Amino acid sequence: MHGRSQVPCPWGKGKEALMGHDESAARQRKKIALVAHDNKKRDLLEWSKYNRDLLVQHELYATGTTGRLLEQELDFEVVKLKSGPLGGDQQIGAKIADGDIDLLIFFWDPLEPLPHDPDVKALLRIAVVWNIPVACNRASADFMVSSPLMSHEYQRLLPNYDDHEQRLAGARVD
Repeated sequence: MHGRSQVPCPWGKGKEALMGHDESAARQRKKIALVAHDNKKRDLLEWSKYNRDLLVQHELYATGTTGRLLEQELDFEVVKLKSGPLGGDQQIGAKIADGDIDLLIFFWDPLEPLPHDPDVKALLRIAVVWNIPVACNRASADFMVSSPLMSHEYQRLLPNYDDHEQRLAGARVD
């Protein structure tokens, strides 16, 4: 799936060191997942409208209502998945695990109790597991999309979980 790469070791005086990472496929046109809780949808829509010229250059994915609202606001197509509580968060998580999402912009509301809080935690966890950049508010989203890496190919390092999977396979009892 992904080729193992040699990464320069910053502490090894120019030596190459195999870091136990694989590389993701580099893309200039990013696949961006956009998610917002009800109390944060307006923030995401305003942010997206302000950044429309940049976002139109990329492929957008969104959960249910957020996707419909983004399409109306931005006037271009957004890949719409199920509503978050109905499985949309898991759909985005699966796309992240499959290498089909390059970054996640997830405006969640830290002041509201969420009935689907485990789904939220699972989505954030899977983004960290697969080394996906995550923005959880307007400031972090601004920093992310203003990075020079947004308009260039970026070879994201993916953790290599072979040892973990082998341990799990060895621990299974039939």
